[in-house]
Amino acid sequence: MSAPLLELHDATVILGDTRVLDRLTLSIHEGDHTAILGPNGAGKSTLMKLLTLQLYPVAPAGQANGVPPIRVLGRDRWDVFALRSQLGIISADLHDRFVQGNSSGVITGLDAVLSGFFATFGVFAHQRVTDAMRAQAREALDRVDAARLAAQPVATMSTGEARRILIARALVHRPEALVLDEPTRGLDVLARHHFLEQVRALARDGVTLLLVTHHVDEIIPEIDRVILLKGGRVAGDGPKIEMLTGVRLGDVFGSSLEVETAGGYYNVRVAGA
Repeated sequence: MSAPLLELHDATVILGDTRVLDRLTLSIHEGDHTAILGPNGAGKSTLMKLLTLQLYPVAPAGQANGVPPIRVLGRDRWDVFALRSQLGIISADLHDRFVQGNSSGVITGLDAVLSGFFATFGVFAHQRVTDAMRAQAREALDRVDAARLAAQPVATMSTGEARRILIARALVHRPEALVLDEPTRGLDVLARHHFLEQVRALARDGVTLLLVTHHVDEIIPEIDRVILLKGGRVAGDGPKIEMLTGVRLGDVFGSSLEVETAGGYYNVRVAGA
């Protein structure tokens, strides 16, 4: 079996007075394209913050038998910056931080991609950018057909173009996996289609995908495993064909739902609508 990307053992996260994740146990391996699906408040974003070590489980949950509550890429201890070189992250929130912090238009597409080496939002004077880094950044831009955007300020790009830059930024390290957290938010129909087609191509190239979403129709055909979250717990985990049924999704989302399939995609509608 391939190496584990993420392992959780009775992991609990409490924020304020709220138990956001409740004794969560699951394992995701490299090459195991996975979607984590659930309604708002299910704990999806918190789970992603565990994966990227922005949050840690409550200690000593999961440690009674000597097993750490979380391992990422086989390790329970990481230098956060070293971990970020192994995981590429794409999210609408990351997009917002680039755009909101770039209102003056000083960050170009190439600089945004280069910033992936430093986990920053742009390249600063004290950071040493090597020729090798520039070559890798241009290679990443080429990979997502965005070379023409290298000199363009991110602030002047369309949402779809800026999201393409974020894909290149995530790929600049040639990471083990891509983490996509609500990645199509803000994209129009055409930009959303192009984005998902690029993600499909990356999956076929062997990049492990971990998609976090509450939209069933974002789950691309290459993703076969679906983990359903509800109230901070796993409500279902298995092959897509078994998880994306009206009964299972209706239980998770609290409504009577109907599911249709077309072209490898699943679409959901409220029963009777």
